Amino acid sequence: MTTVSEPAPRTPKAEQTRRAIVDAAMRLFREGGYDRTTMRAIADEAGVSLGNAYYYFSSKEHLIQAYYGLVLEQHAAAASVVLAEETAFAARLRGVLSAWLDVAAPYQEFAGKFFKNAAEPSSPLSPFSPESAGPREESIALYRQVVEGSDLKVAKALREELPELLWLLQMGVVLFWVYDASEGQRRTRTLVDGVAPMVDRLARMTRLPVVRGVVDDLVGLLHTLRAG
Repeated sequence: MTTVSEPAPRTPKAEQTRRAIVDAAMRLFREGGYDRTTMRAIADEAGVSLGNAYYYFSSKEHLIQAYYGLVLEQHAAAASVVLAEETAFAARLRGVLSAWLDVAAPYQEFAGKFFKNAAEPSSPLSPFSPESAGPREESIALYRQVVEGSDLKVAKALREELPELLWLLQMGVVLFWVYDASEGQRRTRTLVDGVAPMVDRLARMTRLPVVRGVVDDLVGLLHTLRAG
C-alpha cells in the first residue's frame, strides 16, 4: 500500500508553492486523466523542479489527499453560512449537502474519470482508506455540527452515531453525483432536496417506542462492525 508522507512545513512561501502544485495537478488530472498524468508533468505545469514537487508531495496519491483537504476546507467555509442561520435539522442537512455540490461542481468531470481509482478497495485514494482518515474525520465533524446545532432530538446512542451515518449519506450522494449527466447535476440537487426532509422524519421517528428496538440493533451493529 502506498504510504502518504507528512506535508512539508507550512511557511507562507511553502503554502504558496504547495497550492501551485495542487492547482497544476488538478488541471492536468481534469485534462488528461489521473493515470496518464506524471509528477514531472505536474512539476512543469506548476513551474517548479521535479525534486521540489516531490519535496512537497511524495506521490500523486499525496496530491489527491491535498485535493480532498482543499475541497473539505471550502466545503466547511460554504456550509458555515447555513449552519449559522438555520436550526432546523432538515434545512441544515440540505444546506451542507448542497454546499458540497457547489464546491465540487468544477471537478465533476474529473471525478467521473478518477472514480475508478478511488473505488478500488485497497487504494489509498479511497475515502474509506487509512490514508484518508484525516479528511474523513474532519468531514464527520462537520456533520456533528449539523446535528449538535439543530433542533433534532433523538436517543443519545443514535445521536453519537448520526454524524458518521450522515457522512455515509454524503458518500451515497457523491456516487450519484459522479454519474449524474444532467445539466448542472440537477438530478443530484433534486435528490438532496428530497432526501434531507426524509432523513429528518426518519430520525425523529426513532423516539417512538415501536422503533427504539431497531435503533438499538442498528447502534449495536455499528459497534460490532467497528470492533471487527
